[in-house]
Amino acid sequence: MNQKIAIIIGAGPAGLTAAYELLEKTDVKPVIFEMDHQVGGIAKTVNYKGNRIDIGGHRFFSKSDRVMEWWKKIMPLQGKPSKDDLILNRKVLLAEGDQAPDPEKEDKVMLARNRLSRIFFLRKFFDYPVSLSKRTLGNLGVVRTMKIGLSYLKIRLFPLKEEEHLEHFFINRFGRELYETFFKDYTEKVWGVPCNQISAEWGAQRIKGLSITKTVVHAMKSVFRKNRSLAQKDVETSLIGYFMYPKHGPGQMWEEVTKIIKAKGAELHMEKKLVGVKVESGQVTEVEVQDGKTGLREKFKGDYFFSTMPIKELVSVMETAIPENVKKVAEGLMYRDFITVGLLLKKMKIKNDTNEKSVGNIPPDNWIYIQERDVRVGRLQIFNNWSPYMVKDLEGTVWLGLEYFCNVGDELWSKSDNEFIEFAKDELAKIDIIDKEDILDATIIRVPNTYPSYFGSYAQFGELRGFLDKIENLFLIGRNGMHRYNNQDHSMLTAMTAVENIMAGRKDKDNIWDVNTEQEYHEKKKAS
Repeated sequence: MNQKIAIIIGAGPAGLTAAYELLEKTDVKPVIFEMDHQVGGIAKTVNYKGNRIDIGGHRFFSKSDRVMEWWKKIMPLQGKPSKDDLILNRKVLLAEGDQAPDPEKEDKVMLARNRLSRIFFLRKFFDYPVSLSKRTLGNLGVVRTMKIGLSYLKIRLFPLKEEEHLEHFFINRFGRELYETFFKDYTEKVWGVPCNQISAEWGAQRIKGLSITKTVVHAMKSVFRKNRSLAQKDVETSLIGYFMYPKHGPGQMWEEVTKIIKAKGAELHMEKKLVGVKVESGQVTEVEVQDGKTGLREKFKGDYFFSTMPIKELVSVMETAIPENVKKVAEGLMYRDFITVGLLLKKMKIKNDTNEKSVGNIPPDNWIYIQERDVRVGRLQIFNNWSPYMVKDLEGTVWLGLEYFCNVGDELWSKSDNEFIEFAKDELAKIDIIDKEDILDATIIRVPNTYPSYFGSYAQFGELRGFLDKIENLFLIGRNGMHRYNNQDHSMLTAMTAVENIMAGRKDKDNIWDVNTEQEYHEKKKAS
């Protein structure tokens, strides 16, 4: 009897998880096609002259025990998540004698990391999520603080009954004044459209049950919490304080998974673009891929098909009769694209003003959300604080990632690499985070289709999903595969669920779409 084949499009977290689960639990052979020259998708790690870039930032945390244990099975957690482990930097590691005699084995571990992200606004730092700390109240001033408080009380007494768009979602949870102070401008910087043109479902995906009330309750609990732990199921996702992180960045996890699945018999074809999908009698029977270097095309047959590529592109290469309304929805799906500028510095102009430890007295943040309205940069990553091993010279340099949200072909995207790098340098100097004379080196990475958007034709997405779900052996998984702003763990869970459906002979796909809509992730679920 011939072995069954699963064609997997994309070697990111969802695609590689699907391959791993198939090999662990079935006799199905995974055959993976990846368009890039590197595995990991947007969770890959880019190595630039020994300094590593995490595209978008990937905290390894999940409310799913299954995902947490899966990660630790691939890469064990080094040490216990004690206070010192959570502060981790190279000085601490060496002082505690944690340098392993077996470098290769020691490299394949995850570190327990302390999460700190703040908002940079009015040239000052604010807690993220926004808290009612002394610093916050002082930075805002008495008048603005009173307006925020009264606005919040008003919305608690008279909430909006219908959340027609994202602006309503924010106002219902934070009040109009706080929304306009901290959420409106930044969100519109990210998405490029007004909040009242974005579906409220984005808030349900990314912010979930967070509100001022829950933020205050969490802060009070933190005061009395004695033990720090990575098990934080009772904490809203946006309030998570600790996370795991591969020693050399998120891509290290997916490089290890790739080694495992290849050793177990999976095929991986790099730099191969999907250009054709043949559908007959409600089944995918064959795909056609094109070599990125030679341009040659080749066809492959299979029994199951997993797609993590953007749905818009998948539908455009399907060889079957597609209803006009479905085509229209697919063509109208929109994405937000992403550019990271890596900036190597001697030092930062701003210093550590917290009680957290940091090498070189730099701010200890993983991310800094740039709320300032006079610059286009959206977020700033300090890679030194994600893992000390992301930086070639931890003692003498600071390695930053400036994150920009844009659309392919717009003003930002159309700048040459050199123009963009100079533009980014000027912006960070303008808001007094760096001095330009301290810059040592820089690079740029462009990533299209990074964020599936909740506008455009998204309101009619159900028509597209309904059509694709009827293709029995096609499984849409992952962020772009489902056009859903999932985190890494949710993308993995969609892959796991799809494999379980194959094992159980389940025909409908509802349980795959239900991932990241469970009660534990949502205070309320809005019908979609």
